[in-house]
Amino acid sequence: MGHWLQRNIIEPGKLPLLLALTAFVLTFLVTRVITRLIRAGKGPFGNVKAGGLHIHHVVPGVVLTIVGGFGAVASGRHGFGTAVFAVLFGMGAGLVLDEFALILHLDDVYWTEEGRKSVEVVVLTAALVGLVLAGFSPFGVNNMSQQELHDRGGVISTVAVNFLFALAVLSKGKTRMAIFSVIVPLVGLIGLVRLARPGSPWARRFYRRRPKARARATLRAYRHDRRWAGPRRRLQDLIGGKPDPQALPPH
Repeated sequence: MGHWLQRNIIEPGKLPLLLALTAFVLTFLVTRVITRLIRAGKGPFGNVKAGGLHIHHVVPGVVLTIVGGFGAVASGRHGFGTAVFAVLFGMGAGLVLDEFALILHLDDVYWTEEGRKSVEVVVLTAALVGLVLAGFSPFGVNNMSQQELHDRGGVISTVAVNFLFALAVLSKGKTRMAIFSVIVPLVGLIGLVRLARPGSPWARRFYRRRPKARARATLRAYRHDRRWAGPRRRLQDLIGGKPDPQALPPH
């Protein structure tokens, strides 16, 4: 384990990223535990208020993210300071993304159905950073040799092609696949050859005069959602807690 950590994390300079990811995940999990205890009325915890104003934890999250981000840029890639700032950044990002849905809707939707977006974004972020730690780089640059990297034209072409793949997959209504294809271009190829989701820009443009394609896309989307909606909701409930059925939707 120590040899693997030295060779794959420390030597390539990925230790700050590992520390940031660990702090990010732990902060999110601890925050969710505390908010669920507050919601259940258990434990010594309570909402933070100042002058009658509820201070959401996204506020200290933004402060920690700014301090950690600017501190990491100023301190370089190595040293104790970099590790500290990486942890601060991870903690701040965990607090901010835990309330991503509130920022998106500009409303307190933490325990509503819309609040599930926060859990989904946190899981997606952790997965993407984990792929980078595993050796993947955006737009397939990690698959290029040193000689190819010196060829700027080749690098630009590779990035451009993979970026277009990601945009095409996104236009098909496959947001998650498009995001992952930025790190793993093969995902983009898979998404590109699969049918677009009904109602997506791709379907409106290319399936308009193809009723069979529209029907197949609708049927496939229905089967996919029926198969995965339940497990995805259960996982989100396990991680973030079940939404309150009586919580008001965003205004």
